Amino acid sequence: MACGGFACSRTALCVLNIIYVLLSLFMIGVAAWGKWFGLVSSFKVMVAVIAVGFFLFIVAIVGLCGALKHHQVLLFFYMIILLLVFIVQFSVSLACLAISKEQQNLLLEIGWNKSESMQRDLEYSLDCCDFYQVNVNGTMCEAACFKELTCEPCSVIIQAYADDALRFVGGISLFFSFTEILGVWLAYRYRNQRDARQNPGAFI
Repeated sequence: MACGGFACSRTALCVLNIIYVLLSLFMIGVAAWGKWFGLVSSFKVMVAVIAVGFFLFIVAIVGLCGALKHHQVLLFFYMIILLLVFIVQFSVSLACLAISKEQQNLLLEIGWNKSESMQRDLEYSLDCCDFYQVNVNGTMCEAACFKELTCEPCSVIIQAYADDALRFVGGISLFFSFTEILGVWLAYRYRNQRDARQNPGAFI
């Protein structure tokens, strides 16, 4: 059967959703692994990553079941959810790619002030203390350099990597957003196709 037919559309949709299932399991596994081995001390960060992975898993299962059964209702809800995810993800990716240096520094400072556990993680992993200025008389810093009083402010190190990280995240997010719109198109096309192996008059 030529590509673009019923079997081809179903196969493409199944492959796409299997990739989403594997990606979601990878996200959940990495978050759990990072928490188990103490690489991430923030419980909220771990829960957020697992929640996103679980949501992607559910959406992929809905799409996979809809593709295998040619189920009109499942495919419809799959299209709507995937379209909404595409809009959100596309907007976030453009924001990451277009953010200015001043906005970037402001967001980094806001993020730093929101979570003490994340501060400890960054101080330990980046070997730095505080954000803008090291306070040797303040609270104990997790970095090894604190004992030797040779620490740099964390903002200097974070800002050095933040621009590249935002470009990377924005590029990856933009790439996956196009796979989502591809999924919407495949689901829409597949819903309106008939299975030639069944009764030509049947349309489930």
